Amino acid sequence: MKKCSHTAHRTLTELNITPLLDLAFVLLVIFIITTTPIVNDLDLKLPTAEKHEKDPPRKANYITVDSGGGIYVNRKLVEFSDLQPVLAGLRTDDPDLSVILRGDGQTPYGRVRAVLDACQQANVAKIDLATDPIH
Repeated sequence: MKKCSHTAHRTLTELNITPLLDLAFVLLVIFIITTTPIVNDLDLKLPTAEKHEKDPPRKANYITVDSGGGIYVNRKLVEFSDLQPVLAGLRTDDPDLSVILRGDGQTPYGRVRAVLDACQQANVAKIDLATDPIH
């Protein structure tokens, strides 16, 4: 009595690559269809233009609240009562004023919230909170 027939061994050792070829051809067709053709079919004389210099990037305005509650606007110490007028002055110089608020991790949240309220009262709409990435 035979344990395994000769034909059973042959079918196990052969690899049917027909489905792999089908997959390869389907992927090839998809890549051909989805690539955009280069548009050089007509000879055109395009108009010329002067080189335009980019506008300089806007100056970032920083408000820093240290762990003791001190408030600095662009590295200058400011009393909390003077914060709103200082922000209003910056806003008149730059109507599209953006502020980056940097608060120490030990600063009470109420102090940072008060600075946010002062920014809102001075009509500063663009406020970002600075954070450190997690390592």
